[in-house]
Amino acid sequence: MSAAVRELPIVVGVDGSEPSLRAVDWAVEEAVLRGAPLRLVYASLWERYEGALLAQELGRPAEEVMARDVVGVAEQRARTRRPGVPVGTDVLPEEPERGLVRESRTALAVVLGVRGRGGVAEALLGSVGVTVAGHAHCPVIVVRGGPGPAGARGRVVLGVPGRPAGSAAVRFAIREAVLRDVPLEALRAWRRPGHSPSGHPREQDAAELVEQALADAPEGMELRRSRVEGNARDALLAASGDAALLVVGVSRRHGRLGPQLGRVPHGVLHHAHCPVAVVPEPPGPAAHPEPA
Repeated sequence: MSAAVRELPIVVGVDGSEPSLRAVDWAVEEAVLRGAPLRLVYASLWERYEGALLAQELGRPAEEVMARDVVGVAEQRARTRRPGVPVGTDVLPEEPERGLVRESRTALAVVLGVRGRGGVAEALLGSVGVTVAGHAHCPVIVVRGGPGPAGARGRVVLGVPGRPAGSAAVRFAIREAVLRDVPLEALRAWRRPGHSPSGHPREQDAAELVEQALADAPEGMELRRSRVEGNARDALLAASGDAALLVVGVSRRHGRLGPQLGRVPHGVLHHAHCPVAVVPEPPGPAAHPEPA
């Protein structure tokens, strides 16, 4: 990997909530694994539209002061956990979604907590996370539940795409498993039409896709192959129960509301039991990431 790539930061969206601080914990361990700097970002429109003077007139704390407190607490948490990791902070006077998507252009990954300060039920991912995952230019990791931060043992689970050759999600999953020195499980779901007998060709197709996904794994790496008959979302959610990380690819679906996540990435982002990495796939014939 070139020096330029190594210098790209892992960006964490922080907002003062406990979930965002858990995201800091996860991201700083990931930074250690990758030898990357950490960048902690708080984005808010308050500074742009109201500012400190109006805040004082209203008898409310200035947003800039609060924002600096937010990133200051997050920075202290990161430095306490891993003193050797370079940490930078920034406060962006704009919508969180827009700011984090822009940050993703020059990041190794963007890391988010599962819930912001708006009171959304923790079982569901907030609108910021969904928007960023659907538009980011780098992998987005949503930290939720599961066995612990990036350094935790476990295994990496990959949702095998329909065309593994050239898949960014496959490369990302292999690298994450190598960095952690943990097994990589490649999982492909398939469905049997009607009352077809055993040994259906679709099962064989799933087995072949799994083998293609693992073809470039390093020699000696522990690999696990899973072919699950049924719904891909349900299969991945079940596998996430004792995983360290779940990786899915996403090809952007452009519609009236802009790029959209597919059903499987959307479902696992909302309900997985471990951190989820959503990896944007390059355009072209390889961009078919969802398991069948």
